This record gives sequence, structure tokens and C-alpha cells, in this order.
Amino acid sequence: MNQQMHSFVNPARLIPLGFAVLILIGTLLLRLPVSGAHGHSVGWLNALFTATSAVCVTGLAVLDTGTAFSLFGQVVIMVLIQIGGLGFMTFGVLFAVLLGKQIGLKQRLMIQQATNAFSTQGLVKLSLNIFLIAFVLESVAMITLALHWTPELGWKRAWYYGAFYAISSFNNAGFALRPDSLSAHVGDPVVNTVVITLFVIGGLGFIVLTDIIQKRRWRRFSLNTKLVLTASLIATVFGVVFVLVAEWSNPATLGPLSLGDKIWAALFQGVMPRSSGYNTVNIAGLMAATQFVFIILMFIGAASGSTGGGIKINTFAILILCLYSVVRGRTEIHAFQRKISFEMAFRALAVIMISFGIVCMLTILLTITEHGSSATFLAIFYESVSAFGTVGSSMGLTPNLSPAGKLIIIITMFIGRLGPLALAFALAQTRRPPKYSYPEEKVLIG
Repeated sequence: MNQQMHSFVNPARLIPLGFAVLILIGTLLLRLPVSGAHGHSVGWLNALFTATSAVCVTGLAVLDTGTAFSLFGQVVIMVLIQIGGLGFMTFGVLFAVLLGKQIGLKQRLMIQQATNAFSTQGLVKLSLNIFLIAFVLESVAMITLALHWTPELGWKRAWYYGAFYAISSFNNAGFALRPDSLSAHVGDPVVNTVVITLFVIGGLGFIVLTDIIQKRRWRRFSLNTKLVLTASLIATVFGVVFVLVAEWSNPATLGPLSLGDKIWAALFQGVMPRSSGYNTVNIAGLMAATQFVFIILMFIGAASGSTGGGIKINTFAILILCLYSVVRGRTEIHAFQRKISFEMAFRALAVIMISFGIVCMLTILLTITEHGSSATFLAIFYESVSAFGTVGSSMGLTPNLSPAGKLIIIITMFIGRLGPLALAFALAQTRRPPKYSYPEEKVLIG
């Protein structure tokens, strides 16, 4: 009985349970009449959708955050984003340290599971570093945005907007207080610079950020940090250049903009699919080729242990290195003069295949539930990948989802935030070594 109880409460299962409890609390708070604008309740399903989107730092919204929710409701969403982005276990560490409590092995295992750390050593320091990094970056961003917006919005509203967008951006949530997201600031260098910087840094992952701060030199960085920085740079350059070239003359997006605004818009949209969810141009107006490229980038996502989602850029990088080794006829996987084990390659392949299967299954379900709407297959596919990658970008389908479609997206966001492999481990029983081995035999490939 004790062994069964220990198996049930293992860290891999407590993490999903913790997120579920947080979503439930958020749903109850957002369902209160005080959370809705003018005292009107938003309904149970909309409250559940919004709470899930906030905790899973996705940003998909069935209701306009700025008009459907009161100040209280918006603050609840902001708090859910912060806890969901940084992880409730890191908040537990902070409170334990402040109260002088000891962090036990079980708590360390949960922190390791939540942050994707390599070992249980130094996790308390890592958790405190997470808070320090988040506090400093969000504070600087809030002050910068508030000072920039004060002439336009007045100081009270500007400071509130600054705080909301700083938290939402750093945690890669993408919640906005205007229905057009950040389209009104398409050519604003201050807003673009602050928001892009926040969601790019947040998408690198706290382990990478800590490694950069502590070691400072490229040759001293870990292989994980080098892979994340290199792959992120390649994905960013590809996305920006593709948007700039493909959308240059598109009258619905970059076409009417000045040269400077086109560059800012291309930069913002090129980085956005990695997990931010904001947009400064109409996503539905993009060319189909650009939308499909965004789907690919959203599926890849940000780095492991970050506030972003997707299969993770680390996972994709390992797969590319594995393919490169196969094509070159090598028996080992190398990167930056280091060897990557085949176990890592198998895990990467498992994550990608499980994720692809989940996205395909949910896309099929959405095409069934939304068959009566005017949504195209591409818009439905885009929505599925955006929810799974916890990106929050949409071609306009989210507000028009059916009740069944909302439930499907809710489940998708939850799975995407936890990670498919982590969820599989959480549901699986304790792994045992095989009792026997079968003889090997060859199978035709290709």
C-alpha cells in the first residue's frame, strides 16, 4: 500500500496535479461576478478556458481580456500567468526559504521535474535565481513601458499596462488588454524592443540564463546552452527573413507599412511563433505559406525549462544532429566537440512523435466539432499547434469555438504546458528492466 501511495505521489504526477489545482482555483476566481466586467459573470466554460490559458501561459482567449474582465479579473489572470510561467514549485521554494524551512528530497525532485534540471544539486539556488531574473527583467520592462505610455494613457493606466505586459511577455503568455494585441504599436521601437527582449529571454530557459550569467564565455557554456543559443538564432533569422520576403507586398500585412515599420513587423512576427502569442499585424491576413511556416516554428517552440512551449528547440536540434549523423554515415552524434547519447536521441524522437500524434488527433477532432463554422482546415491546424505549443497565436478561430472545441483546446493547452513525454511518464507505472532479450533481426528501411 505504501509503495502504491509513493508511486502515486511521485513528482512526475504531482506536477500535473499542481497545475490542475491551480487551474481550478483560477476558474473559481474568474467565475465570480466581481471578475467580469460590470459585475457580469463570464460563465464556467469561459472561466475554465481563460484560467487554463493563463496557467499554461498560452494566451488564447475566447473573451477580450481588456473588456470582458474587470480589474480584479485581469489581476487574477496576471497572477495565474506569473505562477504558471515560473512554476508553483519555485514559489514554494521562495516561501520555504523566507520561513526558514528545509527543502527535502521530494521537493527537490519536484523542482527538478518542473525546471528540467539535470540533477537535484543546486535547485534551491536555481529557484531563487529564477525569481531574481524574473523580478529584475519584469521590473525594468514595467518601468520602461509605463514611462513610454504615460503621455498617452495617463500615469495610473500606463503603470498598470506596463506591469501586465511585462509579466505576460516574460512568461510568453501573450495576453493583451486590447483586441488587436499590439497592432497599434507595429512601428513603436520601445514597445517592440521591450516585448521582444522579454519573450526571447523568457523562451531561452532559466537553466540557460543561469549558465550564461555564471560562465559568461562561450567555450565554458554547457552543450545544452550552446545548442539552445545556436538553434534559437537560426530559427529566429529564418523566421524574420521569411516574413520580410514573403509579406513584403502583402496588402493585408506588411504592404502598407513604411520601410522601418516593415522591419519591426518582420522582426516581431518572425520571433513570435517561438511562443509569445502577441502580434503586430493581422495573423489571418498572412499568406498561407507564412502561416504554415509559423505552424512549424510553433511546433518547435522555445527551450526546455523555459516559459515557452512546443517540443522544445533542444529536442529539435538533437533530431537534426541525429539525421546529420545518419546521412554522413557516422555511428555517433556529435555537437561542439561533445557526444550526445543515443538515449537522448530516442527521447527526442519520442517527444516529437508523441507531440505530432497529439496535434494530428486534436486537429481531426476540431475539424469535427467546428465543421459548421467558416474556419478553414489551415486555421484549425494553426489553432491546434498554437494551443499545443502554448503560443497563443490565432487566425481568429478562438472566440468562435464551439463548447466542444473549447474543451479540446483546454486539454491541448494543458498537455502542451506539461510536455507530452512528462505527461506519459506521469501516467506510466514504474519502469522495470526487461527480464529477457529477443534475438536481433534486420528490417528494410526506405
